[in-house]
Amino acid sequence: MVGIVAVILILIVGFTSSARANLTGAEILTGNLLTPIAKWTNRISQNISESIDDIRNLPIIKEENKMLKEKIIELEKENIRYEDIIGRTDFLKRENQLLKETRFNLLEAQIVGKEPGNWFDRFTIDKGTNDGVKKGDTIVQAIEIEQGVVVEGIVGRVIDVGSNWSKIVTVVDELSRLSFKIVRTQDGGVISGGLDSSITGFLFDHQADIIKGDKIMTSGLGGVYEKDIYVGEVSEVTSGDNDLMKEIKVNPAIDFKKIYKVYIILNSNEG
Repeated sequence: MVGIVAVILILIVGFTSSARANLTGAEILTGNLLTPIAKWTNRISQNISESIDDIRNLPIIKEENKMLKEKIIELEKENIRYEDIIGRTDFLKRENQLLKETRFNLLEAQIVGKEPGNWFDRFTIDKGTNDGVKKGDTIVQAIEIEQGVVVEGIVGRVIDVGSNWSKIVTVVDELSRLSFKIVRTQDGGVISGGLDSSITGFLFDHQADIIKGDKIMTSGLGGVYEKDIYVGEVSEVTSGDNDLMKEIKVNPAIDFKKIYKVYIILNSNEG
């Protein structure tokens, strides 16, 4: 079909290339009929040629597509890493400052498991006796209590230890008990965890001066926890029956829903 049309067009060119002033009616009619056909066949021929080129390039296209998909996956992973770093920026800054200023011998540990529930009231870390960890060691995190002031915040203590793992019970666990002192007045008391992971307690002296917003720290009494570790702020103060006891609620400094790394105070309660 393409060849026939080409021959006809050549004939038309031959007829019309002479020095005649006007074309005949037959020539005009033939041109009007064949021009759209030639245009159509030329378009088909071009499309066929392009399709053949696409088929020839198909392996290359597949390889490029594979490389692009791999690149996208790598970029997505990299983006996740960047987001993770950005999300932990404040945490990392506090850690860096604490490690420069702490008076303790701190060992970093990653959390590798936890008990069911939304709170990290009990969990397992990846350090054990091989790393110098022993039962009763105090567990902390870096906490900023004021602008630019970073201290150890109490997390909990080691209750069981293996060669390369340790189990931790935190201060929000319902079986946990902690002796504390008020930073402002040095009055003391005892707090414990609750079923809802809250921290409540009482003052030894029912006439003790304590108000909402007071900061409390571990007192070291009983030797259960290292002394002078930041606990949190008093959120509520109430008087017990017959005003013979002052009860308190405490907002812990640690976010016990978001813990992934902690520090162990090695050689705790020694000296």
